Amino acid sequence: MPVFALGLNHASAPLALREKLAFNPDQLVPQVQALQQRLQAAAPMAKAEVALLSTCNRTELYVAGPSGLAEVAQGWMAERAGLESSTLRPHTYVQRDSDAARHAFRVASGLDSMVLGEPQILGQFKQAVREADAAGTLGSTLHQLFQRSFQVAKEVRTSTEIGAHSISMAAAAVRLAAQLFEDLKRVRVLCIGAGEMIQLAATHFAAQHPAALVIANRTAARAEQLAQHLGGDTMPLAEVSTQLHQFDAIISCTASQLPLILRPMVERALKARRRRPMFLVDLAVPRDIEPAVGELNDAYLYSVDDLSALVQTAGEKRQAAVAQAEAIVDQGVQGFAQWLDQRHSVPLIQALQHQVDDWRQQALARARRQLQRGEAPEAALDAFAHQFSHKLMHGLLAELHGAQGEERRQLEALIQRLFLRTHER
Repeated sequence: MPVFALGLNHASAPLALREKLAFNPDQLVPQVQALQQRLQAAAPMAKAEVALLSTCNRTELYVAGPSGLAEVAQGWMAERAGLESSTLRPHTYVQRDSDAARHAFRVASGLDSMVLGEPQILGQFKQAVREADAAGTLGSTLHQLFQRSFQVAKEVRTSTEIGAHSISMAAAAVRLAAQLFEDLKRVRVLCIGAGEMIQLAATHFAAQHPAALVIANRTAARAEQLAQHLGGDTMPLAEVSTQLHQFDAIISCTASQLPLILRPMVERALKARRRRPMFLVDLAVPRDIEPAVGELNDAYLYSVDDLSALVQTAGEKRQAAVAQAEAIVDQGVQGFAQWLDQRHSVPLIQALQHQVDDWRQQALARARRQLQRGEAPEAALDAFAHQFSHKLMHGLLAELHGAQGEERRQLEALIQRLFLRTHER
């Protein structure tokens, strides 16, 4: 079954568009089920397989089904974004079969990430596959694609130094804060959320021994657990708006569909701080911090796209690691392409097996009738062999007699390869 990947990422679409197509983990199951139903209506004879990967840097659909379904999937994606397909299309990409496999392998390995080699994407990819499996939209073709993706990613991690040359968004945020504040040990840090990105950010800031590290999260238990691990404190999420002025650095990454920190809140905080600067990092998609906050004097707001410009790695070692990783990806693509080609031949092989079995049954039935009439077993066996071999050879010989020129020479070579060389061995 053909495979295609349809999506948009940090290289093809601005943040304002990406956040229109950002899905929380708990939305993945109903979304892939809805898409599968849409695809099924467009191609009733072939049950499409569907998976959805959604991160702060990308939203991608992986589909196994007729190639014409890419347009249907494009329309579905445009609807979810509240846009016309013609508006969304310039910001999307479509990869098919081997190219789709290459894309998936590079994404899982961190080669297509905003931060080269970042490890978080593999976990997000695996979650997308688990959710598709739970939704019942993951079939044998996508299962094979994703399992090979994980194998390639593992080999890239263990055989190259890609991971050693990655600088996470969290580390980049600490670098920025160090440029703004003279001494991070005197900085009070507020982390909003308790997911993986906030855990990374809080860990990086905790390593600088700030004056305060506070975690605010919708679920108090998760905030307590993270704060205890890092030696920090917690704050109810509802108190952030009134306590914002106490903090010099605010790092936010939640699954909220609406901004949590609005421009008026930061204006009040800056006034209470007597214009002392505030450093704000928004790692969420959709964004947690209203973009208009960046227009305020003394408010230094950075999004995930802003942080990407700060991520730098060592030149020669980085390129050597990338070359090694790409070679591993190439091998993985070749393996998947071979598997896909074999899968394409399955219907033909099944039809051939059924046809040969029918001929065998016909020859056996005739042989049994001969035995029931009292004919000698040797005669029945000879008749069975003659009828069965005639059935096998009739169509092939008819094609050979009817072929001419180059077609006949190619057919003769095929017969030689399939039958005569086997006999010689």
